[in-house]
Amino acid sequence: MTAHSGRSRRSGGRAARVAMRESARTETRQAVRAGLEGGTYNPLSDHDLRAIHDAALDILADVGIADATDEVIELASARGCYINAHGRLSFPRSLVEELLTTAAREYVIYSRDPAHADVHVGGNKVNYCTSGEAVSILDYTSRSYRPSTLLDLYDTARVVDALQNIHQFGQTVVPTELTDLFVHDINVVYAVLAGTTKPVEHTFNTVDSLPAALEIYSMVAGSEAKFRERPFVSFGGCPIVSPLRFAKDNLDVLVATSRLGLVNDIAIAPQSGATAPSFLAGALVQVVAEALACLCVVNMVRPGCPMSFAAWPFAVDLRTGAFAGGSAEVAVSMAAIAQIGRFYDLPTTVAASMSDAKMPDAQMGYEKGITSVVAGLAGANRVLESAGMMASLMGCSYEALVIDNDMLGMAQRVVRGIEVSEETLSVDTIKAAVLGEGHYLGAGDTLKSMETEYVYPETADRSSQQVWIDDGAQTIDERAHEAVGKLLSEHFVDAIPADADKAIRDKFPILLPKDRMHAAN
Repeated sequence: MTAHSGRSRRSGGRAARVAMRESARTETRQAVRAGLEGGTYNPLSDHDLRAIHDAALDILADVGIADATDEVIELASARGCYINAHGRLSFPRSLVEELLTTAAREYVIYSRDPAHADVHVGGNKVNYCTSGEAVSILDYTSRSYRPSTLLDLYDTARVVDALQNIHQFGQTVVPTELTDLFVHDINVVYAVLAGTTKPVEHTFNTVDSLPAALEIYSMVAGSEAKFRERPFVSFGGCPIVSPLRFAKDNLDVLVATSRLGLVNDIAIAPQSGATAPSFLAGALVQVVAEALACLCVVNMVRPGCPMSFAAWPFAVDLRTGAFAGGSAEVAVSMAAIAQIGRFYDLPTTVAASMSDAKMPDAQMGYEKGITSVVAGLAGANRVLESAGMMASLMGCSYEALVIDNDMLGMAQRVVRGIEVSEETLSVDTIKAAVLGEGHYLGAGDTLKSMETEYVYPETADRSSQQVWIDDGAQTIDERAHEAVGKLLSEHFVDAIPADADKAIRDKFPILLPKDRMHAAN
């Protein structure tokens, strides 16, 4: 007797089985979903957390941050900061601790389509998102790397739109053909909004792009008030150049977005052994100090303005100096940042699930799998770089996006853990099976839990060896390639209303060809 035939006799056929599974699959009982609770993996002790905090505050007070803008110096000086003997902006310990009490504890990045979940950022909630801004793409046709384009950004957005285990689309690649900073920024805004109705994320090259971007957001939302009520984008940049210097252009963006009360989705990314200490604890001290400095600026500008505690302690291979984004050191450091963020009760963003591999292979699999699970178990609120990123963040792959969607489903299932209740203990079900037919193939609990307890990969292969051979003996990369071809040919999203799209194109220099945005082409 097969499992299928056993279920058929007891549940009235396929339609009844599907109905039973769907009736059980509510938002809170799906096998995986956005916002699962993490926080069970803690690489730091309570003593470690306090030691890192105290050391970071000492660095901010004694060393300070270089290259603050006149605007930030004036703002900070009014709150007790000062320029020290080294010409750097020092932050008194008492001020940092005071501003930590005013910081936002959570925020939401909304979906524009009820079919996609909103991204709730705070507490122990875990969401997996893309990002990376790679400058090259593994070309779908030639399977070799080439400079990424605006069309690649749009295409990766619409591929991610169809991948259910990726909760937010963050800017994957840079349109390398666009050199004017304003034109670049505006086209990035348009491409990510046109490609998906999921929550999105991108960065700005210049603060001068912000007013136009806000106008586009409002046109897409229907009005500025509607956008402010349900903001569907987070954005920012890298306001720190490690070690311990502000980056003027991105600091200007941080101040401007804070004045408007928008979500500051920054990234601070020193590399241990290069731009941060080689001891991982020392790297944590530095990056925490850098992130706290940005938090102070935001909350001096506008108390309670949402900001990600986005300290990203990367690493280099000390033998060669090469970036090591898929390393165990990055995995444990990002987990530590998630724990430190919970120590401060701040919304956290980390970078994990990158790979230094150049093609979808075993190296890519183990680097991404380990780092994505560790970040989720640590309770990182948003895990960026979580899909598609390869070649030490220099490249992105359509096939990797599809493969990583499978991988992230498994990661989320691990993060979710096992729920124990009177129902799930299954005592009555065990008695019925043991004293009856001796198996659980047709049991009501089996049918009920198929979609609520188990995750089924779409690209990974679980067939028998002979079935796999008969089906063409494809690798996961080959299956993903076929899946990508189908998505690129068929999955187009009406993400921007037609009248808003026309108005945006009439007013701004949108360079994404309209004829490339539908299935006929």
